[in-house]
Amino acid sequence: MVAGTPPNPDLTLLSEWARVALDLLFPPFCPLCELRLGEDRRDPLCGSCWQRLERLLPPYCARCGRPLPSFEMGSPAERSPCEPCRRRRPPFSYARAATLYDGWVREAVHCLKFEGKTAMARPLGDLMAEAGRVMIPVGDVGCLVPVPLHPAREAERGFNQARLLARRVSRCWRVPVESRALRRQRSTLPQTDLGAGARRRNVRGAFVVARPRAVSGRHVLLIDDVFTTGATVSECARTLLAGGAATVGVLTVARVP
Repeated sequence: MVAGTPPNPDLTLLSEWARVALDLLFPPFCPLCELRLGEDRRDPLCGSCWQRLERLLPPYCARCGRPLPSFEMGSPAERSPCEPCRRRRPPFSYARAATLYDGWVREAVHCLKFEGKTAMARPLGDLMAEAGRVMIPVGDVGCLVPVPLHPAREAERGFNQARLLARRVSRCWRVPVESRALRRQRSTLPQTDLGAGARRRNVRGAFVVARPRAVSGRHVLLIDDVFTTGATVSECARTLLAGGAATVGVLTVARVP
């Protein structure tokens, strides 16, 4: 469908009837609360769990998106980098997250990433697209680039969750995905149990721009599931800028508080 083209009502009705028929054959249940999906569902989430995904609101660091104390709302500090960003300026121009990595969001990301419930990329991607519209200059974004997994890791998992999320955001925004622009050229240790310094060393030199034409001179938006210390997206941003990208931003489902 071309951007701006209204949906075909016949196709919409057909899709609704198909969903109803499938629901009758296979009663749908929410993977988080295990209750039956209702009218306000965001497949595969029920309406209640969708609303429980608490949105990240200002104030936050203008650079990395780190939440700031509420008393700084409207102050110059809200529009300035936080102290860690002033000490170590990130290579990306901005990083934003739709929500904090806690509670129901953590469960939803785990369902996608570790339990193989790839349908969870739909509501999580919608959450990213919804938040991104008010957090970043969507009209300036030239392409979406998912943070790549090493081929061996992706083969083991069966999918790259960042690519699934990027495709969903692309569908909402009509911005192309360049999933092969960035490649992870060497396998790295899992970042989970590493400190900030060890994380940076672990991913140093791990990425390469495989398709320079896809990013050259463009505003690139990196897509990933969780922003923890920013080590991985920082290395990706550094690589993309060296490969010719004009600007690199970051959008994730969640960030660690």
